[in-house]
Amino acid sequence: MAEKLIPLEDAQSIVLSHVAPTDLIEIPVWQAAGLPLAEDAVADIDISPFANSAMDGYAVRSADLAQASDEAPVTLDVIGHEAAGHVFEDTIGAGETVRIMTGAPVPEGADAVVKYEIVDVLDGDGNEGSRVRFSAPAKVGENVRSAAEEAHAGDVVMRAGEVVAPAGAGLLASAGYASVKVHAAPRVGIISLGTELVAPGELPARGQIRDSNSSALMAEALDAGAEPVFYGIAPDDEQAIAELVHRAVQECDFVITSGGASAGDYDYVTALVRREGEVLFDRISMRPGKAITFGLLGGKPYLGLSGNPAAAYVGFEMLARPAIRKMRGFAEGVRPVQQATLTHGVKKRQHRRFFDRATVLRDPETGELLVTEAKTQNSALLGTMQRANCLLRIDEGPCDLKAGDVVDVVRVDLPEGTVL
Repeated sequence: MAEKLIPLEDAQSIVLSHVAPTDLIEIPVWQAAGLPLAEDAVADIDISPFANSAMDGYAVRSADLAQASDEAPVTLDVIGHEAAGHVFEDTIGAGETVRIMTGAPVPEGADAVVKYEIVDVLDGDGNEGSRVRFSAPAKVGENVRSAAEEAHAGDVVMRAGEVVAPAGAGLLASAGYASVKVHAAPRVGIISLGTELVAPGELPARGQIRDSNSSALMAEALDAGAEPVFYGIAPDDEQAIAELVHRAVQECDFVITSGGASAGDYDYVTALVRREGEVLFDRISMRPGKAITFGLLGGKPYLGLSGNPAAAYVGFEMLARPAIRKMRGFAEGVRPVQQATLTHGVKKRQHRRFFDRATVLRDPETGELLVTEAKTQNSALLGTMQRANCLLRIDEGPCDLKAGDVVDVVRVDLPEGTVL
């Protein structure tokens, strides 16, 4: 009987349809950098609330300098000094100027600022009580930042779903926000399955291997925006597996296991979900990562990944990462894809879609993007994934690609939404 393999896109749709954004939490604006806002942010005042100087210089009435030139300079009396945080309360009249610093409010009566470097000080130190000379006209608005140049009171300065950049944290602060609401990091429970596994710090005996998947999956979950929680290694024992999975389901928003998903004698995980919850799929037309179980257990999404490290990595990238990002409130769910030219031939006889570990580089002479597969696609190896910056995507059906063919690569080194 032939295996029932579902297309990757169908699997992704099923997973995404069974996760929802997490509850809202309120955090300081600086901690929101890199996260999408959960609600629109509205300015409570004009930003900036007053017209201010764009540089150090002298606040002037442009009409006083309309005829100024090298041959006929104009001399003005300095009647005050204004720095950021200090307001000159009087009005500048004809023949008068105020020494002003960057960011200080432009005094009443002034409509331009002349930078300090092109003004001659005739007597005094250039501050209040001095006389200064101007040899060129000043345009209305010159070196003046207008009031409400950034936003007016009541304007939406950042939309819900927009990812806060470091500069955006400053914008939110200017709009009156000390804290903002975001979706909480989903708690993702990670469990490694297999009697052969020992902790990374232990020396494995014959027939044992170190548990590498938990470290990789925890790192991937953290990178995707989750709060990973490791529940340990479960031996090939149905009761032990059930106990850990049940605990994780109670305490987490999403549960991921690696191992026990390939229909072997000790692969209990799919049977557990089928018996106590609902299995929505257990095979995908993809390599590596064909044997992946997804379902619901206790109303929580559950993803059972292969024990092969590269297969677990690709399965997480294609299914868990988009789900976690949706739970965190991100709009963009997939890594950027770009086209590159193969440096060698690639043959594929199987029907499944392949995601081969590869490296894409730009030819320094031609500027062309070139992609080269890792020498081995052994799914037990993580080193090739560490050194790869992309996955060479080869769609369903047999093919015989040649050097020079243009192919699609998934850029796993770039965040979602990157414009290439």
